[in-house]
Amino acid sequence: IQEVKPPPPPPPAPEKIEIVEDEAEIEETVLESTETDETEAIEVEEIIEVVEDEEIIDDVHFAIIENVPVYPGCKGTNAQKKKCMVEKITKLVNKKYNTGLAGDLGLSPGRKRVYVQFKIDKTGNVVDVRARGPHKRLEKEAIRVVNMIPKMEPGKQRGRAVGVKYTLPITLVVE
Repeated sequence: IQEVKPPPPPPPAPEKIEIVEDEAEIEETVLESTETDETEAIEVEEIIEVVEDEEIIDDVHFAIIENVPVYPGCKGTNAQKKKCMVEKITKLVNKKYNTGLAGDLGLSPGRKRVYVQFKIDKTGNVVDVRARGPHKRLEKEAIRVVNMIPKMEPGKQRGRAVGVKYTLPITLVVE
């Protein structure tokens, strides 16, 4: 059991309080009113209207876009459109990608990944398709298939159409 000690007593008050005369003079500043009444005339210099440059929005990544691109046939909330687009692209890739190609290239057995990056531009077209994978032929096949994605309604950021970057991993199983 720990023993609790009371706090120390406060320091004693001074016996005598000494009043000291203030010798410094304080200079007061008088502020004049800047308000006017209705009868006073006010001189106005020329008013210059400043037009701010509109902020140019660069491409936005699919994960953070405010309004996702809309794949043909997708409807609903933003989250539903996003899910629908991912499903439709996955379905297209699964249907059109020549998976037998991976086995024909003499690659070692196991899972092989090809990463495809592309942009859905301001008009809804798929552009700037690039791929990275274990073999050039797998990359070319991924680019070929991604270029089959149909034109979409473009994504929007702050109400304006913007390019949307998208990364698609394609996993192949080599036996």
